[in-house]
Amino acid sequence: METKMILTDEQRAVLNGEKGETLAKVMETMVRYGEVFGATRMVPITSSYNHLVTSFGLKALTPVYGLLDQMIAAGNTSTQKFSVDPRPIDPNVPANLLQNLIFKKFMYSKQEDYEKQLTQMGLKDKDAFTCTCYMDEVGNTPKKGDVLSWAESSAVVYANSVLGARCNRNSGIIDIMGSVVGCVPYFGLLTDEGRKATWKVEIRTTKKPEAQLLGSAIGMKVMEDVPYVVGLDKWLGTLDEDAKTYLKDFGAATASNGAVGLYHIENITPEAVEQGESLLVPDYKTYVIDDAELERVYREYPVIWKKKDAKPKLCFMGCPHMSLNQLIDWTKKVDAALKAAGNSKVVIPTVFTAAPGVIEKFNATEYGKTLEKTGIILSYICPLMYMNNPLCGSMPVITSSNKLRTYTTARYYTDAEILEQITKGDK
Repeated sequence: METKMILTDEQRAVLNGEKGETLAKVMETMVRYGEVFGATRMVPITSSYNHLVTSFGLKALTPVYGLLDQMIAAGNTSTQKFSVDPRPIDPNVPANLLQNLIFKKFMYSKQEDYEKQLTQMGLKDKDAFTCTCYMDEVGNTPKKGDVLSWAESSAVVYANSVLGARCNRNSGIIDIMGSVVGCVPYFGLLTDEGRKATWKVEIRTTKKPEAQLLGSAIGMKVMEDVPYVVGLDKWLGTLDEDAKTYLKDFGAATASNGAVGLYHIENITPEAVEQGESLLVPDYKTYVIDDAELERVYREYPVIWKKKDAKPKLCFMGCPHMSLNQLIDWTKKVDAALKAAGNSKVVIPTVFTAAPGVIEKFNATEYGKTLEKTGIILSYICPLMYMNNPLCGSMPVITSSNKLRTYTTARYYTDAEILEQITKGDK
C-alpha cells in the first residue's frame, strides 16, 4: 500500500503483510483512517488498558462479528486487556413480556456469542462492562500523557480533560483495531496544538450550575471545539471525588449535546492548572453563561413524548454510570425525601445504574440496604441501550442525564425535580 504517512520499520512491515494478511488489513485501516484527518505518523498506545464502545450484541452488527472472528483466527487479538461499555439488558430492570421478547430474540440475540468473542479478544474481566471505566473500582484509569485508543465519548472526554490522557473521539471498532496493532494516527487531540482552546466560557451564575445542564449549554455552543472554562472553580473547589463526579456528568453532556472531546477548567483540570490561559488561541471566542442562559437552554429542550403531560412510568439515573459517592449522596437524599413525603418507597419505578465494581463496593456500605428499602433498582445496565427498544422508547421516561435525553425519548429534569417526582409524585 502506498502511503504518505511516515511509518516505523515495524509498522511498515505489518502494513506489507510480513505478520499476516489480517494484521496488514487492520494496519491499512488505521493508516487510511489517519490520512483522512491529515495524520503524518502513527504513535504507540501507552495506556495499560483499552476501552471499547460496542458492548451490545445487535443482529445488525453481523459484519463486526465476522471481523472479530477473522482477527481471533489469525491470532491478532488486542495487545492490551480492555473494558467495554455496559451490557444492554438486565433481568432486574422493569420490562414487560413483549419488551423482553424484543430484547432477547430480536435486538440483542447475539449478546452471548459476542461476549465470548470479547473474552477471546482480551476482555479485562467478566465485570469490565461500564462507560465509566476510569473509576478506581473498575481499574482502567489512564495516566496523564497516556495515548489511548478509545471510542466511548463520555470516557474519552473524561480521560482527556480530567486525567490529562490523550485520545481522539474514535469510532467503534477503530478502538479495538488500534489496540490490535498497538498504535494510533497522530492528529487532533493527541497533539499539543489540537489541545488548545478556541472558546473561553465564563461562568457567572449565582449558584453552582447543574452539571448536565451546563455541559449541554457548552456542548451545543462550541460543538467539537475545545472550551476553556473560567469561574467554575468557584463552585468545585479542588479536584476531589465530588468534583470528579461533577465533571463526569458535565463532560458527558458536552460530548453528547455537542462533540467535545476535551475541555479545560481553570484551576481544576491538570493542563489548565499547569498552563492557564496560555491554552487559549489568540483569536478565541467568548461565551458567557449566567442563570438566564441556563434557564433558556433548559426551556428550549424539546419534549418528544406522544402525550406531553403523561405520568412518568420509569426513571433512569446514571448515564454515564454513577460514582460511589454519587450513589451514597442520592441514597441519603431519597431516604430523607421519602420520609418527608410520608412514603416508604419511590412512587415511580426508578433505576440507578453503575459499574459492577462500584455496585459491589456500594452494597458493602450501610447505604446498600437503605437504597434497597426505597424500592430503587441498582443495575449495571446501559440505559441508552434499554431505551433503544421501540416499545421502551414509547414510554414516558424521565432522567437527569442530558446524554440519555439527547439519544432517546427520555425527558430531562434537574436533579431536584427528579428527586421530587420519584419521592412525592402528585402530592
